[in-house]
Amino acid sequence: VQLQASGGGLVQAGDSLRLSCAASTPTFNRLAMGWFRRAPGKAREFVAVINWTGSSTYYADSVKGRFTISRDNAKNMAYLQMNSLKQEDTAVYYCAGDPSPMGSTVDVGWDYWGQGTQVTVSS
Repeated sequence: VQLQASGGGLVQAGDSLRLSCAASTPTFNRLAMGWFRRAPGKAREFVAVINWTGSSTYYADSVKGRFTISRDNAKNMAYLQMNSLKQEDTAVYYCAGDPSPMGSTVDVGWDYWGQGTQVTVSS
């Protein structure tokens, strides 16, 4: 399984950005999908997760109400819509996939990782 994250960039505080994750597997609809991020000098942290069908999602408290994770199983794509971005959202964002029905909030529990996409939020 290969995952390709894209959509990062430089934005101003308060702006929106949508990240995409393309998966190269015929069993995408049997992968929980997640987003993690690593800020400079910090450990990688959980952002959001979505189950196989898209019927269940879970978010880190720091992004709840601002970020939305979604997926399109017909296109083998997962997304992270990020609104009301803050400087503290600046990080490299990684998409992850796991064959469990609902992935973990801990990064060691995920089998597949994309290469990361940089999001920089300026004041």
